[in-house]
This record gives sequence, C-alpha cells and structure tokens, in this order.
Amino acid sequence: MLTLMTAYVCSRCQVHSPTSALTWCCPTCRGPWDLEFTPAPSSLPSLTALASRVNSLWRYEEMLPPMPYGPEVTLGEGRTPLVPLTDTVSAKLDFLMPTLSFKDRGAVMLAAHALRLARAGTLDRVVADSSGNAGTAIAAYGARAGLDTLVYVPEGTSPKKLEQIRAHGARVVEVPGDREATARAAREAADAPGTFYASHVYNPYFLHGTKTYAYELWEELGGRLPDTIVVPVGNGTLLLGAALAIDELHRQGLVDTRPALVAVQAEAVSPLAAAFHAGADDIGAPAPARATLAEGIAITAPPRARRILRAVRETGGTFLTVTEDQIRTAQRDLAGRGLFVEPTGVACWAAVRTAPPRPGLTVVPLCGAGAKTGLAR
Repeated sequence: MLTLMTAYVCSRCQVHSPTSALTWCCPTCRGPWDLEFTPAPSSLPSLTALASRVNSLWRYEEMLPPMPYGPEVTLGEGRTPLVPLTDTVSAKLDFLMPTLSFKDRGAVMLAAHALRLARAGTLDRVVADSSGNAGTAIAAYGARAGLDTLVYVPEGTSPKKLEQIRAHGARVVEVPGDREATARAAREAADAPGTFYASHVYNPYFLHGTKTYAYELWEELGGRLPDTIVVPVGNGTLLLGAALAIDELHRQGLVDTRPALVAVQAEAVSPLAAAFHAGADDIGAPAPARATLAEGIAITAPPRARRILRAVRETGGTFLTVTEDQIRTAQRDLAGRGLFVEPTGVACWAAVRTAPPRPGLTVVPLCGAGAKTGLAR
C-alpha cells in the first residue's frame, strides 16, 4: 500500500487525483497538475539547525512533499555556490549539480516518487521528454533508482547531451520537429499502461524540487532573499519553483518582502515576454519555433503560461529578452571570468548586462555547464 501520499489537483478545474495514479494531467482540461501540499506552520528549522544538516536539498525535508525514498535516490544535488559577478549581481552556480544542470533539483523528486510507485507495483517504466538537460537528469536519477527510463528528445539535440543520457542507461528516441513535437510524442507514450510520465512540466513534484533554489538563497544570505531573482524561462519550472518557495517563506513569517521575479527569454522564441508586455493573461496561438542558441528555453506553448505570467506580475517583476549575439557575448564574458556555461544558462547574465540595473542585490542562475554544448558559434 502507498502511504504518505498527497493529491494532485487541477487549479483550473479543481479536479483531484491521488498521486498513486499514473494520470499525468487533468482529465477534464488536459492541463498540468498542481500538488495539494502545504508545509506545516513554523516547520522550517532555524539557520543554526540547518547548518548541521545533510549537504543536499533534503536538508529542507520539512518543506518538501513526503518522500520516503528521497534519501535513497539522492546524488547530493543542491547547495550550489553563490558567487559575486559585480557589486550588485551574484550568480548561483547550478551547473555544478551532479548532471551539470539545475534540473537535478526536480529530477530527484520525480525519481523518488516513481520509485515509490514501482515498489508498489504501479509502474513498469518511466518516460520523459527534454531538449537535453531534463532528460539527462531523469536518466541519471532513474538509473540511481533502478528504473527503466525512456527519454524523448528533439532531433538535433546536442550530441554531448545525447551521449550523457545514453551513458546513464536510458533509451533515447529522437523526434523530428521542434520541442513541442517531442513533448507530444512523449505524452502519447505516457498514456500506455504502467508508464509514469516524469514530466518536468506537467508533474508538480518537479516544482517542489526546484523551489529549493530559493530556500538555498534564503539560507546563504542569512535568512533573507535577494531583491531580484532573475531566471531563464521556457516552461518556467525554475521560476515557478522560486515563486512557490517565496510564498512558503512569506507564509512562515521568514521574509517580510518578496523579491521581484524577472524572467528572461530568447528574443527568437519569446511568447511569454510578448504576452506580458501586451498585458495579456495568457499566450496567444503559438508561432512556429525559430532557431536559437538557447535551446533549453525555446518553448512556444508552455502549459503553465498563465501561472508564469501571474507570478511575475505579482512580484513586480518583468520579462526581458536577449538576442543571439548577446548570448554569444555573455557566454564568452563568463568564460573569461572562469565560468563555462551553456548558451541557455547564460541568458540571464546576458539580460542583466544590458538592462538598466535594479536596486539591491540581484541573483542570476547559471543553469547548465558549457561542457554539454561547447562554445556558441
């Protein structure tokens, strides 16, 4: 019997489903699930108590959904360094994760949940879709958990990322077309019996992993948050995780003010930025994807678009876009500072370098290692 389960809920339709089920989306609107989980009041340990905890994201276990197999699946993810780039801008080095990207934060949660389902006899295989980093993370944590894993990727994904996915023992399916075509193919496969869709977009356990990014900032800064948190946005998993943590910290009375969330997209694929600046609550009909160096955020129709736009507006943030030349320049600039980051991962630094400075401390994530893609040409 599965125990300690919370419930999936569709925020739009209020449809519920037990998390022991393999239904990967709301059966009414086909939208992504949220998780019906709220940490208990005053449950986060003090900064002093946290200092003696395990050096991974599981140090915040009271703030995470119940996950009995989490410590069994962990690869030591989290607790990445925060280093200054200027007097007012610091970078959090999430490319130093076990699989070299921030996606490990959510992947460990998905793998731990999938392991619980597998041991209960509910699932036979795990399916994921990705432009590279999420697939690599799911493959690695799937291997750690001993799960049969299949990863769908867009045709033309970086060969180094494909090699890394295969090295972890996952099977790779390359899908002709863009990132959205890949997602459709994976969702069709996820409908097969006994299949768990380890989606970093549709499954909310992933967001509860990425929220540890903001908890780490809070701890690193001595019990406060930066004035501005800048994040690259495609499907918005890091931004929504950060928003979730900010809400929880505020509800626990641990922060008085909420930092502005500034979202960054590639100019070539920027449906959310366009909707935000048009004052829209949602994106319009998706335009065909254009080529961009920032392949990890080249998403034309993010399923959580409404929530992303609302989160940015509620914090007084904004959307910024960056050109391909700005991405190239930013990657070389960071490399000249000793930080070799993939093109998607430098988008926030590219935006901050060219945007008017915001007051107070700004933090940007460096989300993926340059070793995965090489230098942008």
